[in-house]
Amino acid sequence: MKNWRDYLLPEDATIRDAIVVLENNQCSVIVDAEEHILGTITDRDIRKALLKQVSLDSSICEVMNKSPTTLSFPLEAAEIRQKLGKMSFEQFPVVDSQQKVMGLHTNQELMQVRFPNTVVLMAGGLGSRLSPLTEECPKPLLKVGHQPVLETIIEGFLEHGFHRFMISVNYQSEMIENYFQDGRQWGVSIDYLREKEALGTAGALSLLDKSLEHPIIVMNGDLLTKLNFRSLLEFHQDHDALITMCVREYDFQVPYGVVKLDGSYATALEEKPLHKFFVNAGVYVISPKVLSSIPENKFHNMTDVIGPLLEKKKVVSFPIHEYWIDIGKIEDYQQAHGEYEEVFGRGS
Repeated sequence: MKNWRDYLLPEDATIRDAIVVLENNQCSVIVDAEEHILGTITDRDIRKALLKQVSLDSSICEVMNKSPTTLSFPLEAAEIRQKLGKMSFEQFPVVDSQQKVMGLHTNQELMQVRFPNTVVLMAGGLGSRLSPLTEECPKPLLKVGHQPVLETIIEGFLEHGFHRFMISVNYQSEMIENYFQDGRQWGVSIDYLREKEALGTAGALSLLDKSLEHPIIVMNGDLLTKLNFRSLLEFHQDHDALITMCVREYDFQVPYGVVKLDGSYATALEEKPLHKFFVNAGVYVISPKVLSSIPENKFHNMTDVIGPLLEKKKVVSFPIHEYWIDIGKIEDYQQAHGEYEEVFGRGS
C-alpha cells in the first residue's frame, strides 16, 4: 500500500505528472517545499482542462483547485466519516493549523461500493476487418494478452464496482455465451441481448428492460482501455445529461504546405499544419429515458440516437486521457497484444 506522501505533487509539476499519480488515487495534493497545501487536483479537473485543449505539459497550478475542502488535524475518525458523508468528495487532505499537509483521508466504505448500473457490451459484430482471425472466433473472444478482449473489459468494470452486465450477441453468439455463461466465475451477473439480425451500434438497446432506473453504460466490445468508469458515471450525473459520450483527441499532420486562397489570390501559407479533433471513443452513459426513442428490433446506430439530442444540449462529452485502443483492425490488434502486459500487468 502506498504512503499518502506518494500522492503529493510539487508546485512545478505538470498535468502529465498528475495523470500518473491519479492512476492509483482519487486526489493529488499540490504542496510547496515545506509541504504546505497549495491546492488539489482530481481526475475531473484534468478532464476539464483537456476539453479546453490545455497541454499535458502545462503547469499543474493552471488547473488545480486553489481552495480545496480540507480536514483539520487532529480529527476523530467518526467526525471524518460524518463530513465525508455530507459531501461528494471521496478524499480530503488533512492539514494542521499552519496548513501543512498531515495526511490524505480516504472513505473506504465509498471505495467498496457496488454500483447498480447496467453495463451493456456490444459484441454482435462480424469483425470483418479482422478476417481471417474472426472466421472461426468472434472478435470479443480473440485473445489479447492471455485472455479474450471481452474478459479484460469485464474485469476493468469490476475493478470500479460494476457487476451487472448485458452482452449483445449475434455473430457466433453461442461461443460467447458458452464462455461467459452467467458470469458467476467472475463474481458478476451476465445476461444477453440476442440480436436475430444485425441491429447496428444502438439497435440492441431496444431489447433492454424499459423499467431500468439507473444510467446505463454502453461500450463497444472491441475496445481496450484503462478508463475510470466510476469517474465517467459521476461526470454524467453531475451534468444531468441524457447521454455522455466519451471522446479522445485525434490529430493528423498535413504533409504539405497548406495555401489559403481568396479567388485566385493566395492569402496565407502554412507549412505542414497539425490539426486536432475530438473523436467518438465508443463508450457512452445513457439515461433510461433515451431507451424509448430507439425503435425496437430495427437497425439503429448510436449517431441516430445522439443526433436529435444535440440541439437540446443534453449530450455532454467526457475526454479520455487513459490508455485506449480499438482492436478492430489487424495492425491495431497486434499493437494491443504487444502492449498488453505493460498496460494491464498480465503476461501473454
